[in-house]
Amino acid sequence: MHSTEHHILFDRLDLPLMREVWLKTNHRAILFGCLPPAAMAVLGLWMAMSASERSTWRWVGGVTAGVGIVITLLLLSQLRRPRVAFRTGEVLFYLRRGAPIAVPLEIVEAFFAGQGPAHLPVVANQPRTANLVARLSRRHPEWAEQPVKVALGTWVDGYVTIRGSWCEPLDGETIRRLNRRLKEVKDGA
Repeated sequence: MHSTEHHILFDRLDLPLMREVWLKTNHRAILFGCLPPAAMAVLGLWMAMSASERSTWRWVGGVTAGVGIVITLLLLSQLRRPRVAFRTGEVLFYLRRGAPIAVPLEIVEAFFAGQGPAHLPVVANQPRTANLVARLSRRHPEWAEQPVKVALGTWVDGYVTIRGSWCEPLDGETIRRLNRRLKEVKDGA
């Protein structure tokens, strides 16, 4: 297997090889989201261990514990997944399942602050949140729109919006740091 084949294999596995994280995910939101399935796992273990040997409750408890553990582990795996990263010549946007959307560096023009609905689950009146917006070059219409998970952001008309609810806290310094790093890698390219 040639090195390029390894690179393709690693990309499909979404391993963080040679990736520089520019914007992290919201660790507090993910850890908070782990509480219900972790509680489910504990309850299931308690049911399985306290039920008599041939009881249906033992089986139900075991299944409940297993499902809770799997969901918790899936959520915890999201802790290592950033929202924006950089890999040689590409800005990576993690706004859907699977591999990130890899945009050629020269197409990403700038990052700036925005505002919009938080898109939080089970909240009727959505609060507003700070968002990160990446502007893409209009000279490349093939990058104007991409399918993304609506809860994480939008990708419309050459603007990539990342919802602040699902990334590290956004402030003026974060935006300046992103633009400074974007300029540094473009100047070094």
